Amino acid sequence: MTLRRLLTTATLVLGTSMPAGSFGAIADAGPAEFVRALGNEALGVIRADMAPAQKENFFHQLLQQDFDIPGMARFVLGPYWRVASEPEKREFRRLFEDYIVRIYSQRFAQYHGEALKVTGSRSGPEGAIVTSEIVRPEGGAPIKVEWRLGTRDGLYKVDDDIIDGVSMGVSERTEFASLIQRNGGQVEGLLATMRNGAIAPASMPRTALPPSPGSTLPPR
Repeated sequence: MTLRRLLTTATLVLGTSMPAGSFGAIADAGPAEFVRALGNEALGVIRADMAPAQKENFFHQLLQQDFDIPGMARFVLGPYWRVASEPEKREFRRLFEDYIVRIYSQRFAQYHGEALKVTGSRSGPEGAIVTSEIVRPEGGAPIKVEWRLGTRDGLYKVDDDIIDGVSMGVSERTEFASLIQRNGGQVEGLLATMRNGAIAPASMPRTALPPSPGSTLPPR
């Protein structure tokens, strides 16, 4: 996995030192302010001198509060969601969240001094897309990130991010489909792999990721 993808994914999934519910309130200010606060607070936690367990706790809080985990889980499981049993779906949602926390909590210490700059936003019938850049302190080329936001109960929820035209949701969907196929086409095979933590960082999507169509995810 490239530094570009690691950095931006960590930005998305890290928790913050803000109290529970604060990001939901920020959503009232508009999608650009929601992303600006979420991203920069997350980067602040990456740089903070905190115990790994504390950062993992923030991780879970942020995912549960400000990300559409149920929708993301359905999308990344793809057509296998329709054939999975209800117990398998429930377990996959739980394991998917744990998977994100486990993978990216290992990389907290790698990022220092980055900042997020929001460059614009546009609204659509299903939510909003906010464009931004991750600015690196050493003066390297900024990382362009589009955040896809949906709404639930009047509040924004992060559905996906698109890094230099590459959808992370599509990348994860491809990865999980490959794992299911390697396990005989059975969702249980993927769950067994996730339960024992066998999806390690080396198993994450490779550098050559499939481009997303346009700048948005395909219909969910």
